[in-house]
Amino acid sequence: MATPLSDTPASPLTTVAVVGLGTMGTGIAEVLATAGREVVGIDINEAATAKAVAALETATARAVERGRLTEQQRADALARVRTSTDLRAAADADLVIEVAPESYEIKHQIFRELDGIVGPATILATGTNALSVTRLAADSARPERVLGLHFFNPAPAMKLVEVVSSVLTAPQAVAAVTDLAVELGKEPVAVGDRPGFVADGLLFGYLNQAAAMYEAKYASREDIDAAMRLGCGLPMGPLALLDLIGVDTARTVLEAMYAESRDRLHAPAPILKQLSEAGLTGRKSGRGFYTYEAPGSATVVPDTLTPRSGGLDVPGRPVRTVGVAGSGTMASGIAEVFAKAGYEVVLAARSEEKAQAAKARIGKSLSRSVDKGRLTAEAAAQTLDRITASGSYEAFADVDLAVEAVAEDLEIKQQLFATLDKVCRPGAVLATTTSSLPVVACARATSRPQDVIGMHFFNPAPAMKLVEVVRTVLTADDVHSTVREVCVKIKKHAVDCGDRAGFIVNALLFPYLNNAIKMVQEHYASLDDIDAAMRLGGGYPMGPFELLDVVGLDVSLAIEKVLHREFRDPGLAPAPLLEHLVAAGCLGRKTGRGFREYARR
Repeated sequence: MATPLSDTPASPLTTVAVVGLGTMGTGIAEVLATAGREVVGIDINEAATAKAVAALETATARAVERGRLTEQQRADALARVRTSTDLRAAADADLVIEVAPESYEIKHQIFRELDGIVGPATILATGTNALSVTRLAADSARPERVLGLHFFNPAPAMKLVEVVSSVLTAPQAVAAVTDLAVELGKEPVAVGDRPGFVADGLLFGYLNQAAAMYEAKYASREDIDAAMRLGCGLPMGPLALLDLIGVDTARTVLEAMYAESRDRLHAPAPILKQLSEAGLTGRKSGRGFYTYEAPGSATVVPDTLTPRSGGLDVPGRPVRTVGVAGSGTMASGIAEVFAKAGYEVVLAARSEEKAQAAKARIGKSLSRSVDKGRLTAEAAAQTLDRITASGSYEAFADVDLAVEAVAEDLEIKQQLFATLDKVCRPGAVLATTTSSLPVVACARATSRPQDVIGMHFFNPAPAMKLVEVVRTVLTADDVHSTVREVCVKIKKHAVDCGDRAGFIVNALLFPYLNNAIKMVQEHYASLDDIDAAMRLGGGYPMGPFELLDVVGLDVSLAIEKVLHREFRDPGLAPAPLLEHLVAAGCLGRKTGRGFREYARR
């Protein structure tokens, strides 16, 4: 038996029992065995243990094929794993990791039995991501040795491990499993005991909102998923991810989060209950938000909700010339996109000087593309020649499509649309790039609201593939078709959404960012741990605080306020910490200080 925790220092965790040999438990066993630990895999029936052994053999064989293990290392790892259907096989373990189903009753029973089996020094870890570690610890004979050890799926590939302490957990136990996680090649983050911890606590709120957005028929499942992949650089869209996780699992996690927080953002969307109770739990059942080739398959097959291929019902209007209003980064980026696609572009600003400066910025951007081999010098010159800079919006007299990219201020935009209404020819399509303001308010500033639509590009426009196409209740069908056809020609992926605050991306992104700020505000976790958790556990290209500092805290606060005002949900109220930082002038990278400090250039 191992030495008690009270004896210093903590002993090496050389023998580890894994209770529950589903996908996660088997993955954890593989990680432990390949890292040199003796592993005891325990499940309630022999079929599960046999399946786990077969999975380990397959996974390690694949690792040999890919050069990650030698044949000898594989043989040694497999030899270190033994399985049992008897919990007493954990008697000599230094650490037991429980990965049973998310049920207090099941987990309590396992922990109660382990109390009478393992030695006084054995650390008991639960792999839960939804249930209270404190509650499990309180019912244990030695609550100080109980903690959470939350791996992410697939355990061999995912680097993040959340080490969860309750108020009862001994520091030595935390230190021992943290050291083990590092030795396993993982990146541990220390978190307190609350449902979802860091990564799932942020992730599942976002997934829940995406499900509610789909349920409200605001956007199609394909458009919601494409928007978040292309607009935020996420590896999967939220609805596809819910199918991968399991709709029933997501509902369980959200129920636990809501029971604790009473935040409406965590109240499971009714569609999650409907799908769960119908047995449509995602990939594992063959159908969830999407339909799959077979249960367990990752291959999506067409169903009655799949968008039909082919052209739009109503043909669009011809577009040969495009006007871009504005002189900032977004305006010059959009003008570059259209010119590269072969359109004649008029780039107009409030003065000739501003318009010429914007065109010069495009010239520099094109030169960088030439230097990187993405564009020939001849193509760059031709692109720049297609852009005419003007200091007056009168130059838009003959354009077929006018795209506004001025300041995110409704009064300024309405004034501009009133001007466009006067100078643009009848039948010209008028588009706004607003990310948060009502498109219909811009439309009503004109005498032709049916010709007005939203075209929300993402920054930097030449690189980002997504455009949110925003119809108002007044937008004509052929105007919508025009913009969809133009998006194809400029090689952008268009997603359709209605005219409400945040559209798809910002409506899902900014509540997630706001919740991350609340975690720091409540001293639940550090900036670095939260950023690491979302990069490593959620596959995000940037952590929330890295992203907030890049976007700008003032911009973020403005969007949060718009969302809160539109949806009237208390959970969307901007975090006071964000408001304080903005009031102090700490706006992110552009001021040298936001959530972090940056070197001045």
